[in-house]
Formats: sequence, C-alpha cells, structure tokens
Amino acid sequence: MSRARSRQRVCGEASRDEGKRVALNASDIGFGYRPRAPYATDPAKTRGRFVDEPESLTRTPFQRDRDRIIHSTAFRRLKHKTQVFVAHEGDHYRTRLTHTIEVAQIARALARALQLDEDLAEAVALVHDFGHTPFGHTGEDALNLKMQPFGGFEHNAQSLRIVTKLERRYAEFDGLNLSWETLEGLVKHNGPLVHADGSPMGKPVPQAISVYSQLHDLELDRFAGPEAQAAAIADDIAYNTHDIDDGLRSGLLTLDMLEDVPLTANILRAVRMKYPKLDPVRIAHELMRRQITLMVEDVIATAKGKLALLQPESVDDIHAASQAVVTFSEEIAAGERELKRFLYANLYRHPSVMEVRANADRIVFDLFDIYMADPRAMPEGWREGLDRAGNAVKARHVADFLAGMTDTYAVKEHRRLFDRTPVLS
Repeated sequence: MSRARSRQRVCGEASRDEGKRVALNASDIGFGYRPRAPYATDPAKTRGRFVDEPESLTRTPFQRDRDRIIHSTAFRRLKHKTQVFVAHEGDHYRTRLTHTIEVAQIARALARALQLDEDLAEAVALVHDFGHTPFGHTGEDALNLKMQPFGGFEHNAQSLRIVTKLERRYAEFDGLNLSWETLEGLVKHNGPLVHADGSPMGKPVPQAISVYSQLHDLELDRFAGPEAQAAAIADDIAYNTHDIDDGLRSGLLTLDMLEDVPLTANILRAVRMKYPKLDPVRIAHELMRRQITLMVEDVIATAKGKLALLQPESVDDIHAASQAVVTFSEEIAAGERELKRFLYANLYRHPSVMEVRANADRIVFDLFDIYMADPRAMPEGWREGLDRAGNAVKARHVADFLAGMTDTYAVKEHRRLFDRTPVLS
C-alpha cells in the first residue's frame, strides 16, 4: 500500500471510530522522510539530542526543532528587535523577525532545489538570530564592549546559550533540547571555528560555544551540513536585498545611487529598458525581486557544480570538505562584496543612522552599568543570588538579561531607571 493510501486509511478509520486511539507509525504518516540527495542530512540518522527524548509520531526531529523554535519566547521577541531602522521610525521597515522569515523562505527554496532537508534548513534559518540584542548590531557592539573584561559578547554564542540554557519551558530540561544537527548548523553556519589542531580561525571561539562543545561535540573544525550552509547564504541574500529596500524607503538611498553599484546597476538597466514608464516604487520592487532571483539561481548553479566535482556520497563528505559547497559564484560574490561596501558607506554608516546608534549605545551602556552596580534594579527572577556572585558571573547574567530585551523594553527600562532617556530618531 502506498504511503498516501496508508495516510487516507488511517484518517478514515479515525473518523469512523473517534473513540478508539489509532496506532500511528512512520510508514503510515510518512512525515517528512521524503526522498533527498545522498549528501543531504537524513533526519532518520540524526545524532540525537543532549537529553534523550522519545521520537515524535508525527514529525521528524528537524520538524520538531523548527516547531520548538517558533514557539519559543526568543522567537517572539524578534518582532521588536531592530534590523537597520528602529521600529518607531516606520511600520514598514524590516524587523529582526521579518528578516528571519525572509531568510527561512530563501533557505527552503535553496534546500528544495538541491534536494536537501528543507525542515533542517528552515530550523537553522529561524534560529540564527536568536542571540541578537536590542538595537541590532549597535546593541551587540555596545554590549561586547562592556563585556570585554568578562569574555566579550557575540550574538551567535548567545543564540546557543538561549536554546541550550536560557529558554525555560520544558519539565525535563533547560533550553529547547534541539537536535545535534540544528545546533551544529546554528554554531557553524558561517564555517568552521577552529583548525584541525584546535587553534581558532581568526578570533577566539566564544566561551559559550567551546564549553558546550566539550559536553556535546559540535565538531568545530568541520564545515556544517549543506542545510546550514543554505541558511547562511540565504541570510546574505535576504539582507543584501531588503536593506536596499529599507534604504530606499527611508530616503537615505536612491535608485540613481544604485546605478554606481555593478550588481544593482545591471538589474536596473534591464528593468528600465523593459518598463521605461514605470514609477520609482515599482522599479524598486522589480529590483528587489530580480536581485533575489539572480542570487538564488546563482547559488543553486554554483552548488550543483561544486557537488558534481566533490561527488559526495553522504553528508559526512560535506562536513569533511575543504570548502563550503553552497556558495555564490566568483562573479556574484565579487558583486555582493561591492554591494556590501556601498551599503556600509551609504546606509549603515549614514550620519542619521549613526546618531541613532550613539543614542542606542547610551541606553545599553547605562543599563549594563546600573544592573552591575545594583542587581536589584533587575526584575524578580533575574536578580536573585547576584549579590553574592563574582563580577564575571554577574556580568554574564546581566548580558543575558540585556540581550534578551526588545528595543521597546530596553527603552522602557531606561525610562524607569533614569531621568533622561535618549531619543531614538
């Protein structure tokens, strides 16, 4: 009997006799164990969770991870966390949540085209920004500066802390108890963190990651699986595109300025040739959708070419490869680097954006200092026991509290604790 007919049989029996519990099994439900490439991550061969749990009857391990991520407190907080422009500057600017949704959509598209596990790609995409502070990278930079004497602050490491420790929802464990593959993808979606001899690649490995990996080896010297690589490049595609859109909406960027950037100039030229009378708003939208299509199709073609050369027989061959497999071509990668330089010079470092950043810095600095000086300034549930803790423990606790704040809550806390609060506009 086919899986489709088997599912129909189960549903039919259930509807005829709702008083009886229908026995479910994987062959009846067929829940996500669909055909995929031999080099894809197979949920049936997951390396499991840090705390053993019975498998779900209706979801693969990666679907279960995705669901836990979506239902978490950290996911909901992304709604009120800055992407580029703080929320009150306009209702239509991206937030960290809408950015995350766009990344997940692109990651699934890439995974589908490459015959990977779509659910794992989606899970990594949805969780990748959990550790971001209020006020985007501005808040992260400010908190990292304050945390320098205590090991620093890095949002990827904070994401790991959230899903392994700080979320407190379940009866039997802290965190979300995600599968090994999702955690590995979260930590290494941008590539290995150490060389084969254990020495760091560039900056030192954040303590939260190194400590956890000693307990639950995330193989920091190897590449993440292809699904995590798809999520990582989907992040680049999403923000390189929607930051242009937000920049145009804000007036800090113009279509004429984008004529000086090779990647966008070529697209704009094609749009204007085909639609010579199109209004600027629709031109901008055409630019966005065509840029996403161009980058997605380039990644798919490039990845297929690399896979053809590598001939991986299992996902372990992807982990052991000497380079990432899911990447841009050299041509698009060069264009993307030039686009990033343009965005940094004309958007991220624009004087009006920098003014908001300075005020956001002040809020984070002030809150950190007052919580360190008097932990009783933090709400109940966060301040207990800190009067006897050393500075390093106290600082990390304060960083956890601060990093979890939304933009709106951080401003509200500052107004509660200080006579004057900087205006973020």
